[in-house]
Amino acid sequence: MANISFRGVTKRWGAFVGVHELHLEVADQEFLVLLGPSGCGKTTTMRMVAGLEDPSEGEIWIGEDVVNDMSPRERDVAMVFQNYGLYPHMTVRDNIGYPLKVRGTPKAEAKAMIQAAAEKVELVPFLDRKPAALSGGQRQRVALARSLVRTPRVFLMDEPLSNLDAKLRVTMRAELKHLHHELRVTTIYVTHDQMEAMTLATRVAVMNKGIIQQLDAPEVIYNDPANLFVAGFIGSPSMNLVEGRLENGGFHAGLIAVPGVGGGNRENIVLGIRPEDVTVGAPGSGQFDMEVYTVELTGESILVTARAGKTQLTAHADRHFRCEIGERVGMSFDVARTYLFDAKSEERIRL
Repeated sequence: MANISFRGVTKRWGAFVGVHELHLEVADQEFLVLLGPSGCGKTTTMRMVAGLEDPSEGEIWIGEDVVNDMSPRERDVAMVFQNYGLYPHMTVRDNIGYPLKVRGTPKAEAKAMIQAAAEKVELVPFLDRKPAALSGGQRQRVALARSLVRTPRVFLMDEPLSNLDAKLRVTMRAELKHLHHELRVTTIYVTHDQMEAMTLATRVAVMNKGIIQQLDAPEVIYNDPANLFVAGFIGSPSMNLVEGRLENGGFHAGLIAVPGVGGGNRENIVLGIRPEDVTVGAPGSGQFDMEVYTVELTGESILVTARAGKTQLTAHADRHFRCEIGERVGMSFDVARTYLFDAKSEERIRL
């Protein structure tokens, strides 16, 4: 197994910088998720580890080796792609065993390794089928088994679940989590889906514009965002962000007034609060009233989105709560669960 080290790694194409001075240590056996929107540099970072892109500056280490000048084959990494990358004319058995064939593994040894990899992802009954006869989830498991078969030093996974339907994504997340627990192979996983990041990662690196905005355990990223980008990107539904000001320690934004948020007076403030920390009830029962814009049943709760002027807030209400679009409701913030950010620098304000 191996740790991975990025030491001042930059990737640029002409004037465009895809990854900017990346310093990152991925521990041996860690499951690191690179999370961010399209174009943030996460896939480029992973492709540089694989040897599919060359860094413009800096060094990439895998274990004790600087791999900048190594070919992809020499790096002993395995990649799982979004589109599976299976050979349609080959059976599942032959797809899984292809890396062993390329390496010249003896047939008897390869047969045992293919069987073991297929058992890990529950594909033994499908070994003689071709990919066209498999479901999307089964095809993705074939791609995983092909990566597992030779026990690489590093797994690299590029949005491997994005082509699956919602139910299969949940199932495959559980399978990936269990496989990592069982195999303990260092893994870098790229996704724009924050639910995948929160459920799979040992640590999450939230990226934007080629720079890591925050690197920490999933619960820290969620509960203690470093800046406005991280706060708005993590969470489903996303954090409520309201521009306003502090006045005598209270937050004010139009009709919204919440006492006890901070200290003193300050302009150009963004207050953040997650929907689960907003209480909704009868008019006059909260810190301020708003008009209901939409109501959504999620099953375990009700999402109530309300407006006051240009400000819109979403709250999690009990699944038995009822209101209609256009009605007025009272809303309150859990002041202890509010976050303050500077509207100009977007950095967190810690009072």
